[in-house]
Amino acid sequence: MSNTPATTPASSDDAQGVPFDDAGFEVMRADAVLTGRAMSSGEYLAGVLAAAELDTVGCPEKLPRDLWPDLDPVVLQAVWERAVVVGWRAAQVAGDDRARGDRLHVLHSRLTEAGFHAMAGSVARSRRLVAPEHPADGEAERGH
Repeated sequence: MSNTPATTPASSDDAQGVPFDDAGFEVMRADAVLTGRAMSSGEYLAGVLAAAELDTVGCPEKLPRDLWPDLDPVVLQAVWERAVVVGWRAAQVAGDDRARGDRLHVLHSRLTEAGFHAMAGSVARSRRLVAPEHPADGEAERGH
């Protein structure tokens, strides 16, 4: 087993004795360039997360609380990773003015159909705040 980090392009030895042709070289080049871009973006996102972490706790002295030393580190890491995904998706939904209402409608319907009525109600409320319907679109008028 190799100790080569997964972020480096595969060596020519991985070609199973077959020399790279132009297409093989282009794949390897694209792989290296795209990996570099992903790594650069990852560094940017790490900085954004670090800034957001400080912004949400208020002052640097409170940051050690986010280590949760009394919790199982494996469970804590799993919760952290899931929370980052959920938070990132929430930011995408909230920031997409064109699709926000439609996306929230679809997610509201899926939650309702699955019996998650409290969550569906919360999504419906958010949808009404950001994508209100006009009475002509099916929403009843409110006595005006």
